[in-house]
Amino acid sequence: MDLTQEILALKRTRNAVILAHNYQTGDIQDVADFVGDSLGLAYQAKSTAADVIVFCGVHFMAETAKIVNPGKIVVLPDADAGCSLEASCPAPDLAAYLAANAAKNYYVIAYINCSGAVKALSDVICTSGNAVKIVNQAPPERPILFVPDANLGAWVMEQTGRKMDLWQGSCYVHVEFTRDSINRIKADHPGALVVAHPECTHAVRLLADEVCSTEKMIAYCRTAPVRDIIVVTESGMLHRLRKECPDKNLIAGPTDRCACADCRYMKLNTLQKLRDCLADLHPRVEMEEGLRAKAELPLLRMLEQSR
Repeated sequence: MDLTQEILALKRTRNAVILAHNYQTGDIQDVADFVGDSLGLAYQAKSTAADVIVFCGVHFMAETAKIVNPGKIVVLPDADAGCSLEASCPAPDLAAYLAANAAKNYYVIAYINCSGAVKALSDVICTSGNAVKIVNQAPPERPILFVPDANLGAWVMEQTGRKMDLWQGSCYVHVEFTRDSINRIKADHPGALVVAHPECTHAVRLLADEVCSTEKMIAYCRTAPVRDIIVVTESGMLHRLRKECPDKNLIAGPTDRCACADCRYMKLNTLQKLRDCLADLHPRVEMEEGLRAKAELPLLRMLEQSR
């Protein structure tokens, strides 16, 4: 029995659902039940009768799945699959900042790419796909603190005109794209359109024909009026895009040091580790119930505001 067959057999035995983030390697995406972004996957798992959730992504994503699915076992193939953006905003630092600035009465909007403890300190969560809508609905009388991604926050300010204080966090992958690296690939493909994730820097976003979330990239690429599209986000997204938009020539956005951008944390997950975590139901993602419930409240508030 090969590795894929083992995984599928174990999935049936464990009554598990396998989730793969868009940035996972192609072989993991191909064996998954659902492929998508972190929050969408967590809620897709909730709609199933699975007892076990295997989240092939990074730790905060598996933690989000646990917040949404407290009665299910949640496992992550590699416990060391972290996130530079999550790490840029430790909950104790955010709590200390809020305490030191209590007089400002901040309305805290947290991007989904953060820990459960940071979610629990927030008023509402947002995704890259709904951040503009969530900010537009924030109480006008309260100053906003947007955490943790400063680039996404700056882009949202451009779209909404709403002033926000920005936590100075970033995704190390998306800030590796530069104006020069994108201009070079555009010169190689003069008729191509550029689609970029809003976690990219301002200089890169200015070069893009469209700035949007990974999920919205699919519709953009599918309906784009040209065949050549430069995709400026983590390289794993190209696998899904090529499956869903087979008539397009999808070109990885390069950085100054390599032809595409790989997240070293996302790539810690492998088929072998996926097989092993199904067999052992380890490493598990656990959350103390009080913290889980506090972290769920701003998620539910987001869902209400997104209707």
